[in-house]
Amino acid sequence: MTLLASTHGYWNLQTFWFFLIAVLWIGYFVLEGFDFGVGTLLPVVGRDDDERGVLIRTIGPVWDGNEVWLLVAGGATFAAFPGWYASLFSGFYLALFLILVVLILRGIAIEYRNKRPDSEWRHRWDLVLSASSGLAAVLWGVGVSDFVGGVPTNAEGQVTANLLDLLHPYAVFGGLTMLALFSFHGALFLGLRTTGALEARAKATAARLGLPAAALTFGYLIWTYANARSNGRGLVPGIIPVAAFLLPFAAGALLRSGHLGWAFAATAGSIALVVLTLFLNLYPRVIVSGTSAAWSPTIWSTSSSHYTLVVMTIVALVFTPIVLAYQAWSYWVFRGRLGDENAPHSPLELLERSPLGTGTPQTGA
Repeated sequence: MTLLASTHGYWNLQTFWFFLIAVLWIGYFVLEGFDFGVGTLLPVVGRDDDERGVLIRTIGPVWDGNEVWLLVAGGATFAAFPGWYASLFSGFYLALFLILVVLILRGIAIEYRNKRPDSEWRHRWDLVLSASSGLAAVLWGVGVSDFVGGVPTNAEGQVTANLLDLLHPYAVFGGLTMLALFSFHGALFLGLRTTGALEARAKATAARLGLPAAALTFGYLIWTYANARSNGRGLVPGIIPVAAFLLPFAAGALLRSGHLGWAFAATAGSIALVVLTLFLNLYPRVIVSGTSAAWSPTIWSTSSSHYTLVVMTIVALVFTPIVLAYQAWSYWVFRGRLGDENAPHSPLELLERSPLGTGTPQTGA
């Protein structure tokens, strides 16, 4: 603890919590990434009401659990870096409000879709789910790009940007990159979780998305490097950014060779490394000032007291492994494939069919 508590060099509690928050964002984007991808591709892979229902059930038991990563990331930011949190919810207020509305609509669409046995009713909610999932992916891409691309601030490090200031070309390109990467990630997930015609259609969709996702990821990281150079910094050297843009290309090759699981792992790795690259490039700043480099708030100027960080670290070290173990268990339970001919119609029925239930075990993904 003494080493972590040092205020000199890289080993200190501020750095520890900065990168723990980065890990939380990585977990959110990797897990919710395929959720967003499934929702976005709903009208593409699913041809009718029953097929779209199967696609939604692939994420039904896990999508709300995946959103916990976002809640924990927000809570950790509030507790560890209240100045950072305050800047986000003042300067990014309208943007965060839009994201909140989109996420609410997405949750309502999933939960309300089957409240009536009317195909037209379900079709309308499917469109809401698809639109909200795609828009959420774009908005998150824009948001994380703004942190690194730079936004107007004042001398106190407070964000003074309006909504249009956040939609500069680099941020919009980041949003489109996340949309393509999440869609590719989601298509591969559907290929792993479905059977029959749905599986074939998901693989075909993934094959079409592979090259655009890889090209956009490559362009996004190059643009990130150019922005960093213009701010007097270089992009994080080494294998991390290189692997971040190579992995989508690898995922396409693995898909063509029939290694779907490894392709999915490659897109997950790419998403993780893109987010890690952004955080590494941001450190020790928490937001890049587009007004003056000297006005960028840092982990030092926005952090909580040493005592608060110590208590938070102890709690995190105790409970984080428990949460990870529980989520891993839930994915293991709901690992089976779904097909339109035998799809369960509720998480309870899906659990009963799992190897831990009393019904017939599902085929492993």
